Amino acid sequence: MKERFYDLSGNVITVEEEASAGPETDQVFELRTYTAAEGKFDDLLARFRDHTLRIFEKHGMTNVGYWTPQDEPLSANTLIYVLAHPSREAAEQSWRDFSSDPEWQSVAEESQKDGRLIVGLERVFLDPTDFSPMR
Repeated sequence: MKERFYDLSGNVITVEEEASAGPETDQVFELRTYTAAEGKFDDLLARFRDHTLRIFEKHGMTNVGYWTPQDEPLSANTLIYVLAHPSREAAEQSWRDFSSDPEWQSVAEESQKDGRLIVGLERVFLDPTDFSPMR
């Protein structure tokens, strides 16, 4: 059976499910909020655009969506994004692999040669509700 869902960006996601009822998924979503250092917001966005999303995918993280607030003062320095992981354990392993990836280490070092890009980070793991269209 195929079902259609919309992700947080409005893109259609088609999911093919088996007809038999199986166990619930352990998939978790990770909501992250970054606060950029003064004058570094554009650099942070460029690093995500040019490198980070691709390296996340390389390590099994699914990019769900990326947002910037519309209203001041957060619109000047805040990036909010959601990743999906098969499980909490998979998320932790993906982050370990990402952090030790030589490509990421090079990107991070190069992008911070003139100072840190991020001065604040919040991280929350989320479970979809039983009525959530995105599970």
